[in-house]
Amino acid sequence: MSKHITAHSYQVSKEDRNKLYKHKSLLLWFTGLSGSGKSTIANIVEQKLFSLGFHTYSLDGDNIRKGINSDLSFSPEDRTENIRRIAETANLMIDAGIVVLAAFVSPYKKDRENIKSVVKDVNFVEIYINTSLEECERRDVKGLYKKARAGEIKNMTGISAPYEAPNNPDLEIKTENETVEEAAQRIIDYIKPKIKLEL
Repeated sequence: MSKHITAHSYQVSKEDRNKLYKHKSLLLWFTGLSGSGKSTIANIVEQKLFSLGFHTYSLDGDNIRKGINSDLSFSPEDRTENIRRIAETANLMIDAGIVVLAAFVSPYKKDRENIKSVVKDVNFVEIYINTSLEECERRDVKGLYKKARAGEIKNMTGISAPYEAPNNPDLEIKTENETVEEAAQRIIDYIKPKIKLEL
């Protein structure tokens, strides 16, 4: 079927949208264990960007799993497909001129590398929310670790499924050593030059 698909050429480009919004588009990819603080930090970063006039949108594990990826399980194969679909969705949003914040466990290095190949390196910032398993379990915001330890949840990252930490993330946030506010500001300071449009 794919050989019969022809891409249509539209006249409004990503560059046109960037000029309209007065900033470049970008994907901020927050990765880390469940309960590490990905969504909390991403939320603060988005609020700060939005208040500065940037056009933003957040993609989060829970809202994606309830919608576009509601047919997927947590098997290794489905986790890979989950991230592939998110990468393609984020790529469309980048083309739309938006700063996208994506908070996903995304435990496999190969899947995160694939995101880069989809959206291109220049549009990708990998942010590793480095929180120890012990601290994530202590927080256990959603009660997932307790259920995993009780055998009620299979393929729980950090318990019965692996998490492959990034080797060279663009930013590493250690939530046990810095506040959410400090982390968010560090991210803002890092990305501002990347999304500033030279007019």
